[in-house]
Amino acid sequence: MWLLFAIGSAFFAGVTAILAKCGIRKTDSTVATAIRTIVVLIFAWMMVFVVGSQDQIQNIDQTTLLFLVLSGLATGASWLCYFKALQIGDINKVVPIDKSSTVLTILLAFLLLGEPIGPFQGLGVVLIGVGTFLMIEKKQQEAPSAASGKGWMLYAFGSAIFASLTAILGKVGIQGVESNLGTAIRTGVVLVMAWVMVLVTGKVNEVRQVPGRELVFICLSGIATGASWLCYYRALQDGPASVVAPIDKLSILVTVAFSGPVFHERLTRRSSLGLALIVAGTLAMLI
Repeated sequence: MWLLFAIGSAFFAGVTAILAKCGIRKTDSTVATAIRTIVVLIFAWMMVFVVGSQDQIQNIDQTTLLFLVLSGLATGASWLCYFKALQIGDINKVVPIDKSSTVLTILLAFLLLGEPIGPFQGLGVVLIGVGTFLMIEKKQQEAPSAASGKGWMLYAFGSAIFASLTAILGKVGIQGVESNLGTAIRTGVVLVMAWVMVLVTGKVNEVRQVPGRELVFICLSGIATGASWLCYYRALQDGPASVVAPIDKLSILVTVAFSGPVFHERLTRRSSLGLALIVAGTLAMLI
């Protein structure tokens, strides 16, 4: 049964990007992020009550709380960049760059924390790096000045960088906090950050103007994220982490599979090779 939950985790994580992109065709990505974070926060606290860690809040010291807030800000920045990249770029290019945050995390841990890089991790870094490069090839018909030019790439790399910072901040300063409780607190910070961004950028009125159909997709993307978290936790309860984690990381295959029929995005031979290398690199890093 745990295997089904692990597959469910990867499936819901994969369709999150698809649903989110469907919800930001006309809706501003910052507004969409603020709305969907409400749904994600509900699921995050559901996880807290499922594992019964809500009583541990009073035991969190000030240093840990500070790093929880900092990691929440990094998570918020990552989400804002990610959904902006999805809005203006091809999903088959944005997702691989976002997934490269695993590589950045390993490199930052090596440079900042002195953590060694094993042979399989080193191989994985190379494979994922080369695979990502192959998947972000520029369309031949794409004009240099097109709206989906280099802008999406900057946001996509910003998403990966901030996601890796989230992991490093968690590694350095978050001690003695149950992981689901920490996630719920971080998500609360993301919610505040997202709505502050909506206020600062003067997009409050756009919240009321979100098309009903896109609002549904935005909420569904939040539900998909929450469902992925619930499935992942359930799989870890009964299954080996060494198997569950690789299955969850392969959510990129789900995203690519849906991007064709939904957005009519097709992989070239080069990008297909890149996807294969990313998958191989992911598996190598988790051996």
